[in-house]
Order: sequence, then C-alpha cells, then structure tokens
Amino acid sequence: MSSPPHTSSPAPDVLVVGGGIIGLVTAWRAAQRGLATALVDPEPGGGAAQVAAGMLAAVTELHYGEQTLLALNLASARRYPEFAAELADVTGHDLGYRRCGTLAVALDADDRAHLRELHALQQRSGLESEWLSGRECRRLEPMLAPGVRGGLRVDGDHQIDPRRLAAALVAACERAGVVVHRAWADRLALGRGGERATGVVTADGTLLEAGRVVLACGSLSGRLAGVPEDVLPPVRPVKGQVLRLAMPRTHGPLLHRTVRAVVRGNPLYLVPRESGELVVGATSEELGWDTTVTAGGVYELLRDAHELVPGITELPLTETRAGLRPGSPDNAPMLGPTGLDGLLLATGHYRNGVLLTPVTGDVMAHALTTGELPEEARPFAPGRFTAAAQPAHPAHTAHPEIPAPSELSEQSA
Repeated sequence: MSSPPHTSSPAPDVLVVGGGIIGLVTAWRAAQRGLATALVDPEPGGGAAQVAAGMLAAVTELHYGEQTLLALNLASARRYPEFAAELADVTGHDLGYRRCGTLAVALDADDRAHLRELHALQQRSGLESEWLSGRECRRLEPMLAPGVRGGLRVDGDHQIDPRRLAAALVAACERAGVVVHRAWADRLALGRGGERATGVVTADGTLLEAGRVVLACGSLSGRLAGVPEDVLPPVRPVKGQVLRLAMPRTHGPLLHRTVRAVVRGNPLYLVPRESGELVVGATSEELGWDTTVTAGGVYELLRDAHELVPGITELPLTETRAGLRPGSPDNAPMLGPTGLDGLLLATGHYRNGVLLTPVTGDVMAHALTTGELPEEARPFAPGRFTAAAQPAHPAHTAHPEIPAPSELSEQSA
C-alpha cells in the first residue's frame, strides 16, 4: 500500500508544469501580474529550445490553411523587439536577438514555381516580401550556389538564440520570485470529487497544491497521469534533427541572414549567429519518442546544405542534436482554460514555440488574472478539440517503446 503524498506549503496561486520556454514565460508573466507562482521541472530551461534554431519567421513560415495561426504569429512577432529588450534589461543576458531578415531561395524550376505561389499567398495576406532574381539573391548572399533561380527577401523575419532565451527566462523567473521545484510532475491532483485541478504530485510523492495548474510540458503534455481524458491535450512528438557548425571569423560571415530553401522536397534552413555559429536544420520525422541522431539525417542535411551553399562542407561540425516538437492536430497551440476547473493549457506550439513565446506569456497571464482569453487567442482555446476527435494517446496506451518521463528530460519544454 503506497503512502499518501506529503504536502509542500504554502500553496501558490499558479503552478506551471514544465520549464521550457513556454512554461517559463508563463510563470514570469504571471508573477509580474502579482500572482504567487511556482514551476515544477527537473531541468528548467531545457526542452525543445535547446534544439530549436530560433527563427522568428512569421512571414516565411506561412503555410496554406494556416491563416488564423498567421495572425497570432504576427502579433507575437510585433511584440518581440520590446519583449527581448525588456528581458535583456531585467536579466542582463544577451539573447542573440537579430533583425537580420530571411532569404528564401529556389534551386530549380519547381521550387521557383512554389516560391512564386508562396509570394502570391503572402501578398494576399498583406505581408511584405520582395521577389528577387537569382542574380539579386547572390548579390545579397555571395556564397549561394550559382544555380539559385530566384528567391523571396523578407526583412521582417528576425532571429533569436533559443538557448540564451531559455537561460534569460530562468533568470527572469528567479528575479520575479517564482518558486522552482526541480522535480518531475508525476500526476495531476484533483479535488471536489475529481471536478477541479488542485496541483500535482511529484515523482517523490510530494503534493504541490495551487489555485490553478498550467500544463506546459511541450510534447509530454499529454502524458501527465490523472488528467481526465476529455481535457487531455492531443499533442504528439515530431522529431527534428539539427546540426551546428562553426563559421570562420577571418573572412567575414559565410551568410548574413537566415537562408531557407526546399531541396529535393526537403525544407532546409541555415541560421547564422553573430557568435559565429551556423545552425542547419531541420528534419521533420513522425517517429514517436525517438530522439536518436541518425547518420542519414546528418547526411541529408549536409548534402542539401552543400547544394545550397557549397562552402559549408569546409566548416567544422560542432554539434548534432535531435529534439521533439509538440505537434497538435492543426499545428497550432492550445492556450487557456480547459473543461476541467483549475486546469489551463499552454502547449502544442509545434514549429512556432520560440516565435510565439511573447504572445503566449501575455495570453496566459491575461487568462490567469481574468479567467478569459484575449480576443487574439480565442481561436486557440483547448476546447476546439473534442474528446471524440482525439487519437489514442501514449499516456493511456501500453507501448514498450515509449520511455518514462525521467528518460525525456531534454524534451520538457
């Protein structure tokens, strides 16, 4: 017979479950609003941000059928300069924020036609982008391959270093008085006959009580035990492999801005940092909880990058990494109150977690202080997914290949 959980006191107003950038920004903004806030995660600042490239690409990330998400992406992109300045001022951290723009290029006729269609969609959506010839692309980025057929210049897309962002948010939470519990949340605690979320029980049996609970565990958000099936977020892990290379400082930067392309049908991006690091990614693989870096994944990224920027193969390869994006059925986040009293969600950001960090913090703080979602976030309320539409989830399905939470510490964002 197991012993009852022992209580950690006093109970805060808000307990955020998950210490990735989404959980951290939620906790920081909640504390700034005067809410007593706690966060539970064994490694705050870890998770998907450790693998992400940090493109703030609301325009070039536009996909057909995602115009509603575009509005939220743009709202967050507009907040980024002020958000980054505030966070840097509060913490003294350099976030690696750059207004460098993006150049999306085509290497063959099919890709050129696809980019032309994307440009037309951007224009219909009221977005600013400029069509360039191949020669104009190479004038901007001389290291591009001679075969580049054309491209889109988007000066409004920026970048940030997600690892520095995560570290700064950890520091900001500490300065704002957020109490951090470095432990795994094992299950949701329920009160009132199971009709209200009242906290979580950690892996060591400690009961962390709170007025409200925010579930912000990224791809793990659907695996917290005790969450009723009808409010369990339908998130899935989407694997992405990323490479980091070192650019020489002696002859100037290899690239001046983020460069994107589709090579042999594979999306590719190259993100140059002011530090001299070049991030190359990313694969998109529906492989469950697998985070193995594969020779095939590395080869394909380097092959495609070499076709786009031939000089890249001369650079030192400093890191290979794989992480899990939290995908949702419509590729958009779930934000705000659920059908269970006291439980809110901030998860499912998929490929836009870094971009949506500022707006997510504001939306969740508003929801926690008023009980309602602001207008811009209402299309992303968790209630848009009904229980009947949710797929069978690992949290409720025996599967020998799914690791225990303790084996997934890097994916807790």
